[in-house]
Amino acid sequence: MKMAANHELIMAVKIRLKRAGAKNQPVFRVVVADGRSPRDGKFIEEIGTYWPLKKTDNVSVDLERANYWISKGAKPSDTVASFLKKAAKAAAGAAS
Repeated sequence: MKMAANHELIMAVKIRLKRAGAKNQPVFRVVVADGRSPRDGKFIEEIGTYWPLKKTDNVSVDLERANYWISKGAKPSDTVASFLKKAAKAAAGAAS
């Protein structure tokens, strides 16, 4: 944690994957979490899911909430950043 010039508390918030599901049946949740908490630990908000064994349409992300957290300074992991990029592209294609 850092103290900003105006004495606000700045926390390292990350958008990352949290593993759920059974053995050999992984399901991941896209969560907003404090960077210091463990991978499957406490989180702030769940904004999506990822099913790696599903062939098509295996990611669902709430883009509005993801963009909100990114605007507040949250850093997405590399994997989540690629999910957000694909979801934004799909949303843009659906809108036109």
